[in-house]
Amino acid sequence: MTIEKIIEQILLKRPEISRKEILERLEKEKKKASGFISDDTLMRMIAAEFDVEIPKAEVSTLSLLIKDLVPSLNNIAITGRVIAVFPPKTFRGNQNGRFSSLLVADRSGILRVVLWNNKANLVESGKIKAGQIVRFSHGYTREDSKGQVELHIGERGDVEISPEDVKAGDYPTVSTFSTKIGQLTQTHKNKKVNVIGVVKELFSASTFKRKDSSSGKVMRFTLADETGEIPVVAWNEKAENLDKMLKKSMKLQVVNATVKKATSGTMELHVNTGTYVEMFEPAEEFLKIIALKEGLNNINVKGEVATKPIQREVKTSNGELVKLTIFELKDETGRIWVSAWRKHADLVKDLKIGNEIMIKDAYVKKGFGEQLEIFTRDKTSISF
Repeated sequence: MTIEKIIEQILLKRPEISRKEILERLEKEKKKASGFISDDTLMRMIAAEFDVEIPKAEVSTLSLLIKDLVPSLNNIAITGRVIAVFPPKTFRGNQNGRFSSLLVADRSGILRVVLWNNKANLVESGKIKAGQIVRFSHGYTREDSKGQVELHIGERGDVEISPEDVKAGDYPTVSTFSTKIGQLTQTHKNKKVNVIGVVKELFSASTFKRKDSSSGKVMRFTLADETGEIPVVAWNEKAENLDKMLKKSMKLQVVNATVKKATSGTMELHVNTGTYVEMFEPAEEFLKIIALKEGLNNINVKGEVATKPIQREVKTSNGELVKLTIFELKDETGRIWVSAWRKHADLVKDLKIGNEIMIKDAYVKKGFGEQLEIFTRDKTSISF
């Protein structure tokens, strides 16, 4: 449907609105969109705001990358990996309600997403978790108090967890946007950063008095990675929570912390209600068969059984008689033989061609005929 036809539809159903008013509104929205959104899409969004229904076959939610978002957009969709989940909070005003916020990342950046009222239940119930890929549709953008764009999902919004048409590998983990501690300098002062490190030193929380005589709480610890270490200062609610949670040698991911200059002149990280802190568990990486090379250790692969497994008994160099099952594994990049030993031999012997299988913590070396093979060992795990 052309812009002119959409205008005609609006004028037909909303005669109190003039053509001039519609065109002025279009120009206003074009300035806000800064050229990222086509005129016909903006016109459809305007029609929806005037409660003029455009046939579904002719209108769709505009899907954008995070970097392309600007304030005051409507009917927006983004897809990303959830890297931080903040618990729901209640608010009071003309209408009481509740909200929860998330930090979501795509390949272009990180975005705060606010879920309102019943959508916040997805967080409280545990349906939305860090690490998931989620599509947010029919949202609107706003500018926060610091001038940053955020996406809001209200009553008309949709939240789709783990969409079937989306490849998780296309979306980065928090590690992608993390800064090494040794790289934090004066240039990062008062900026938000994400870091991953190990708790090296830990100090108990303490209370202090503010100028208005109210009480606050502060807690300090030192976070270290392979490039250096940095003091971390947690305030109030975060200090109380972390005081109960943290232990020495615990590996953490800290998202949305603020870099500050300490009185000593060195840099330190400040953690407050807008900062997300949790134990860091690296995402399992599965290699494609084409990427496997001799000598690779602790590898994870997944694919489809390509040949019928064959089991036999073989004698090892020390004279031990053990079971061995061999079969070929394939994915979209190639094929490779798998040698499953001992307990794993019985586990895979009845697999059928076409069965999907996941092998974790195996190693790669040359086997029969100098061909690369995946070998299992005692700590290897196999699931299907």
